Amino acid sequence: MSLSSITHRNIALHASNRMKRLRIASLTAWLMGITLGILSLCATAQADLVYVLNSTDPSIVKIDSRTGEEVRRIEGLREVHHLVLSPDGKELLIADSSGNEILFVEPATGTVLRRERISNPYHLDFTPDGRLLVVASLRRGQVDIYDANGLRLLERLRAGNKPSHIAFSPDSRIAYVTIQGDGAVMAIDLQARRMLWQAPVGPEPAGIIWHRDRLIVGIMGRDHFAVLNPETRQVESTIRVGRGAHTIFAAPDGKTLWATSRVQSRIAEIDPVTLEVRRIHEVPGGPDCIAFAPDGAVWTTLRWAGRIARLDPASGEVSTIRVGRSPHGIFVQPRAAQ
Repeated sequence: MSLSSITHRNIALHASNRMKRLRIASLTAWLMGITLGILSLCATAQADLVYVLNSTDPSIVKIDSRTGEEVRRIEGLREVHHLVLSPDGKELLIADSSGNEILFVEPATGTVLRRERISNPYHLDFTPDGRLLVVASLRRGQVDIYDANGLRLLERLRAGNKPSHIAFSPDSRIAYVTIQGDGAVMAIDLQARRMLWQAPVGPEPAGIIWHRDRLIVGIMGRDHFAVLNPETRQVESTIRVGRGAHTIFAAPDGKTLWATSRVQSRIAEIDPVTLEVRRIHEVPGGPDCIAFAPDGAVWTTLRWAGRIARLDPASGEVSTIRVGRSPHGIFVQPRAAQ
């Protein structure tokens, strides 16, 4: 073989090896880019935090929505049932009814900021304008009206047998309270701080919301929600969802009402305009309170199963996470990517 041939062959071999090294380097860089992208995504995407009130443990647990793991627990309580976010979003108020106190918790961390002595707080909510906090005492038969700034008690009203859940008129002038033991809804003038009227709705009324100039009330002693006209004080229609109709919540986008049937273990999707039931989801365990996640998932406590459930509205799939005994209130704290 001539020297010229050997030289040309070496040059070709060198060029081929150089091309292979370039391809490998290019592929390595591409894979590293994907890996870094995935690692970056994993680092920034954080799970939502799900707060659950275990009423008979009693405790408050904070759950990682992605892993289902408990990341924090608050104990030393008596009987926690309901909770509400402060108007500025900085504090989560958690009512310990038998403990006669409200815990103020930082939503992002779960840190207890302070505790305030309040008489038997069962259900509680702020008026739409954020000026008043109204507290229903199921056991003591009273409704308390507080100045939201400083929690100064403005008025205590006797409210019959077992005042339960609260709703408001959009102008914040009237509070509507279900009275479980009396089978009625009570209207309270929040400016004059007196009862306006009381209307019968059915046995054991529970959850209540204001919706399109009507009040929708869960009738636990029956299988339906009553649609009450607050002007005429008459029940105009009913929405059948299953035995033990309990609570109802409007989705954040306003496109669906979600209602629970605690005895028959159902969650109903309701059209907000026609009030017709679009779909029934069978969710064993006694679904009770509901909270909504940013991804559209519906979270609910399963009162009889000691679990919480996540319902995917698109697929209808349900997954559950074990928590504590008799979970009641629930709240989802979004955790945005950092």
